[in-house]
Amino acid sequence: MARILVTGSADGLGHLAASELIDQGHDVVLHARNQARAADATAARPKASGVLIGDLASIAATREVAQQANESGRFDVVIHNAAVGYQEARIETVDGLEHVFAVNALAPYVLTALIDRPDRLIYLSSGMHEGGDVVLDDLQWTRRRWRGAQAYSDSKLYDVILAFAVARLWPEVRSNAVDPGWVPTKMGGRGAPGDLSQGHLTQVWLATAPSTPSGGYYYHLQPHRTHPAASDPEVQAAFLDACASLTGITMPGHS
Repeated sequence: MARILVTGSADGLGHLAASELIDQGHDVVLHARNQARAADATAARPKASGVLIGDLASIAATREVAQQANESGRFDVVIHNAAVGYQEARIETVDGLEHVFAVNALAPYVLTALIDRPDRLIYLSSGMHEGGDVVLDDLQWTRRRWRGAQAYSDSKLYDVILAFAVARLWPEVRSNAVDPGWVPTKMGGRGAPGDLSQGHLTQVWLATAPSTPSGGYYYHLQPHRTHPAASDPEVQAAFLDACASLTGITMPGHS
């Protein structure tokens, strides 16, 4: 039995992954952004062992989620599932940051840096990351004209960069990224053509299989092509530096 944290597990793919892991007998801790969603999540999955609460759009609240996680005990696996979608308007967080980047990319960075190191890390990306751009001098979209789909694609590319950077820096940790496919969740929309029942299974496999690789990108249990920038150590280092500058938090092992 593994102890597993799934962020953004109040609904969607996080809900499905958490439910499957609970059904398999694992010790699963949920996460929701506020008390109301936490109550709904625990009511839907009463066998979960707990729920962490915090809005990942806020750096301070994300720090608090990491503190809650560490106080609850060490996790074997952390699944970074929480995200906002590709049809968002540009709004700023309490920290003055563009919120798609803040939730989708910066929050996983903060949680990874601050939560006691697990054995496995899983980052939810998207096939749209292949159209992402590495624009580290305009992460907040103050210079470029806003395009929600591009901001989302960029953020999901940053998730793969983060997963691969962690795999390189922490060789004892199995760190991977996942494309669940375009599936009919609240984010994906009712018309999404993907198989919802398959969307979460790669996360579950990477979390629980006796032997899994590290530093990979997976779609429906299989290795899949990824953006070439994700494997570039110089790009990884520059992304980690940018996140450290925004948060004041340095990724352990990166200097």
